[in-house]
Amino acid sequence: MGYLLIRWAVLAISIFVAAHIKFIGIHYDSLSSLLVASLVLGIINALLKPIFVTLSLPLIFLTFGLFLIVINALLLYWTGKLVTGFDVPTFGSAIGGSIVISLVRLALEGWLYL
Repeated sequence: MGYLLIRWAVLAISIFVAAHIKFIGIHYDSLSSLLVASLVLGIINALLKPIFVTLSLPLIFLTFGLFLIVINALLLYWTGKLVTGFDVPTFGSAIGGSIVISLVRLALEGWLYL
């Protein structure tokens, strides 16, 4: 259980960092909306991302993995539509946010040995 809470906290911190980079455009109204958004994004990633990755494997291979950024952006954009108080205004914002979230998660999980 503690492992899941740490992963949730890492995702919340990653979204927090992405929301505070002004040129990306992601924003949230309160800490609770940020935490709910990270929970929803984690659930969507666990349920839908494996399906999307499996269905788009040829495209992922063709683009040398860069299509994964589009999949992550799509899931982030949907999270912005589902969670009240968490806004991802455009798909371009979602692409920038997904890159920042991925990099921050990579750094934090590497630092925490997850």
